[in-house]
Amino acid sequence: MTLAHESVWILGDQLSPHHPGLVAGRRVVMIESLARLNQRPYHRRKLVLIISAMRHYAGELRAAGYEVDLRSAPDFLSGLRDHVATFGVRHLICMAAAEYDTRQFQQRLEHDLGIPVTMLPNTLFLVERHPPTRSPALMEPFYRAMRRQTGLLIEPDGEPTGGVWNLDHENRRRYDGRPVPAPVRFPADTITQQVIADLARSCPNAIGSADDFDLPVTRAQALVALDDFIAHRLADFGPFEDAMSADHDLLFHSQLSPLLNIGLLDPLETATAAVAAYHAGKAPLASVEGFVRQIIGWREYIYYRYWELMPDLLSANAWQAERPLPGWYWHGETRMHCLSCVIKKVLRSGYCHHIERLMVLCNFALLAGIRPQEVNAWFLECYIDAYEWVVTPNVIGMGLNADGGRTATKPYLASAAYIDKMSDYCRGCFYDRKARIGPRACPFNTLYWHFLIVHEATLRANPRLGPAVLGLRRITEAERQAIMAQAATILAQIEAL
Repeated sequence: MTLAHESVWILGDQLSPHHPGLVAGRRVVMIESLARLNQRPYHRRKLVLIISAMRHYAGELRAAGYEVDLRSAPDFLSGLRDHVATFGVRHLICMAAAEYDTRQFQQRLEHDLGIPVTMLPNTLFLVERHPPTRSPALMEPFYRAMRRQTGLLIEPDGEPTGGVWNLDHENRRRYDGRPVPAPVRFPADTITQQVIADLARSCPNAIGSADDFDLPVTRAQALVALDDFIAHRLADFGPFEDAMSADHDLLFHSQLSPLLNIGLLDPLETATAAVAAYHAGKAPLASVEGFVRQIIGWREYIYYRYWELMPDLLSANAWQAERPLPGWYWHGETRMHCLSCVIKKVLRSGYCHHIERLMVLCNFALLAGIRPQEVNAWFLECYIDAYEWVVTPNVIGMGLNADGGRTATKPYLASAAYIDKMSDYCRGCFYDRKARIGPRACPFNTLYWHFLIVHEATLRANPRLGPAVLGLRRITEAERQAIMAQAATILAQIEAL
C-alpha cells in the first residue's frame, strides 16, 4: 500500500505540530461536524476558537506540503465516508481521542468504513507518555510521580527543588490591588471573521457572543500567549492563585487551558517554560511550583481519573442531589453578588479561573443539592476550555464530590467566610456574609450548616472534615432547627435568591 491510499484523521482538539499521524501520512482529513458543533448549546467563543484553529492549522499543513481535506459534514462518519470514497483511501490513521464517546467511535471505524484503521496513542498528555508504575488513587502521589518522571523541579539527588513538594500554603493571599498586566490579545483575522459568520448560521443555538473574539488560534499565537504569561503574570500567579476579584476576570492566571486542550500548546513545554523562568530568577518558586502543579499535577491527574472512572462517572450522584439547576445560572441575575459576578463573567467570556469554578459555582451547587448531571452540562456548555475529560471529573468528582470521594478525598464546601476571605465579592452584597439565620443571612452560610447537619454522620467518618463537623457542637438545638427551617425556605425559593 502506498501513501496515496492512506489518510490521517485529525480532530479539532488535536492540533499539535507533533501529531504522531503527521509522521505516518501525507494526506490529512479534518471534519467540521455539524452534529458535534450542535451537540450542546456551546459558548460561541469556544466554537470559534476550535473551527478557526482548525482552519489555520489546515493552512499551515498545506504550506508544509501536506494534502489537506478540510470539509464540513453532517457528522464525523458521513464526512469520513465521503473522504474515503473521494480519495480511494484504503487505510485510515487517527490518534486516540481524549473523550470517551469519540474514542469508542474510533474503535468502531474499521467496521463502519470497511477499511483498516490504525489508532495511535494520544501524545497530548504526559500520563499517556509516562504512565505511572502504580495506580495512585490520590493526586499528591500522582503529582510527585509526574515530577520525578519529567524531572521538573527535581534536584540531581532526586529531591524536590526547595526541599518540599508542594508550596500551596504560600499561595493563599487575597488580591491586594496591585496592577494586573492585561494579557496579549489577537484581533480576529479574515479566517476568524469568516468562521464567526459561518457559525452564526450553522450553530443558531450557541450561547454568548464572539463579536469581540481575540483568542490565539495558531501555534505561533499560542506561544506568544505563553511567553506573555511567563513574562508578565507568572511571578504573581502563586500568591494570588486562589484570589477572586469583581474587577478582574483573570487576575494573574494564564488562560492557557483552551490552548492546551486543543493541542496548540504542549503540557511539558508549558511547564518547562515556567521552570526556566524560575531558574532565570524571573519568578519565585512558589509561583512556579503552583503553576507546574496545575499543569502536570491536576490536569494530568484529572485526565487519568477520567479514564479510570468512565463511563460510570457520568451518572454518579453519591449525595443523592436531585434539585434542578437554578435558572439564574443562565443569566446571573441573583442577589448573591459572588454568583452574579462569576456567572456573568462566564457567560460573557466563556471563562473564569479554577477557584471561582470550585468554591463559588460548584460550592453552591453542592450545598444546594443540585443534580450533578445538570451542573456538569452547564460547565460543558459555558466554558471555552470545556471537554468531557476535564469537566466531568472536576465537576462531578472534585467540585460536587458526587463520585463518593474517588477523585477528591473530601467535598470542597465552604461558607461565606471563605469567599469573603479570598475575594471582594461580599462587599456591597444584599446578603449578610456573617449571618447564618435571618432575612438577610447569606445562603452560603445557611446551606453550609444545613449540609453539615443533614450529612453529619457521613461527614464525621471523614477525618479531613473533622474540624467542620466538630463546629456543630457549638450550635444549640434551637439554632439547628432555625437553620433547617431557613434552609428549607431558601431551597423552596431558590429561583428568587
